[in-house]
Amino acid sequence: MHEQDAVRPRPRCLPRCLPRRLPRAAAAAAGLALTSALLVACGDGASPSRSTASSAEGAGVPSVTVEGSTVAGRVSGPFVVQELGTFAEPWSLAFLPGTDQLLVGERSGSLHLRDQESGEVVEVSGVPEVVDDGQGGLGDVVPGPTFADDAVVYLSWAEAGDGGVGAAVGRATLATYRDGAALEDLEVVWRQTPKVFGTGHFGHRLAFSPDGQELYVSSGERQLQDPAQDTTNTLGTIVRLTLDGDPAPGNPLADEGGVSAEIFTWGHRNPLGLAFAPDGRLWSSEMGPEGGDELNLVEAGGNYGWPEASNGSQYGGEDIPDHTPGDGFVAPVVSWDPSISPGSLMVYGGEMFPDWQGDAFLGALSGEALVRVDLEGADAGDVDVFDLDGQRVRAVAEAPDGAIWLLEDEGSGRLLRLTPA
Repeated sequence: MHEQDAVRPRPRCLPRCLPRRLPRAAAAAAGLALTSALLVACGDGASPSRSTASSAEGAGVPSVTVEGSTVAGRVSGPFVVQELGTFAEPWSLAFLPGTDQLLVGERSGSLHLRDQESGEVVEVSGVPEVVDDGQGGLGDVVPGPTFADDAVVYLSWAEAGDGGVGAAVGRATLATYRDGAALEDLEVVWRQTPKVFGTGHFGHRLAFSPDGQELYVSSGERQLQDPAQDTTNTLGTIVRLTLDGDPAPGNPLADEGGVSAEIFTWGHRNPLGLAFAPDGRLWSSEMGPEGGDELNLVEAGGNYGWPEASNGSQYGGEDIPDHTPGDGFVAPVVSWDPSISPGSLMVYGGEMFPDWQGDAFLGALSGEALVRVDLEGADAGDVDVFDLDGQRVRAVAEAPDGAIWLLEDEGSGRLLRLTPA
């Protein structure tokens, strides 16, 4: 992982993590500074720290590669930003269909229910015990496809077991009471295989197919690299399941049986964003190595190359072959150098920002920004970088009214609502 991949560095990490800051070209609009220049890259906590660059090196706009062409990001579209609260270690947020409520999950294992009309926040009990260490903890929380009828939510977390730690996915009924809320009848529907030692690269983002019949789960390679090319396990994969957690019919490796039958794609590093576009395409944002973060179009049976191919390099400088035509791997639609550490992904489908319908929005951690990628079908165009007061953006979601909501990472932890100026 990047040292700033998924958790804010503890003070003990600072001597081995010297940030490289690119010059900032900021403009103020409606109280929000917008910039296309501030990005931070930092060494991997599991590897020797990267060498620091001079202030002249890489000056200007970061390099963004779109389908083989390097382009510069541009700044547009000021927001009105409304701060609606703060959380200690926010990781995920989800709007609940048919209600005026919002779920906010924290890495520590806390889950909160926010009433949008009153702003009241209550703790949700019944959350499973999580391994709160490194990037481990409570991961994603999303309403099930039939939430309006049965109040079922799905959630992911890091759990301990034989062999170490691994991601788990479960579902439960969200019950609300006059003075609180609870998860009831929790059942585990999927487990990352195998459990291993370490506390990084769980992935465990969740997305439902547009028809509500399938559950997709991103699964990081747990910083072990090689398992991502081994389809006898589910590390470094995106799996496709039924709502009960069984392998979805027609998966690419169905004939191999076992956990291989769960796999939809493989060759992933740490996919921390997973979202369907309004046109039905599935996208994933992935934390790569040094200078190799990715936005990928997820297609059945695709091998996305890690660790055999990447547009980035290993921490410490070891080269990795770049993606090239004919190498047998699926190249990213967009990649970033230096890294932005994308920790979340939303593909916009609302009416409030009509010019951005179908575009991808990534919460950037080391990049300290909200990043927009103009998507046209399977292709990408312009890339915008919006700096929100230099804060790490942990999660991004679209509200029912089309507003864009953000959670900043721990330290700030603000819950923000973005609407057009």
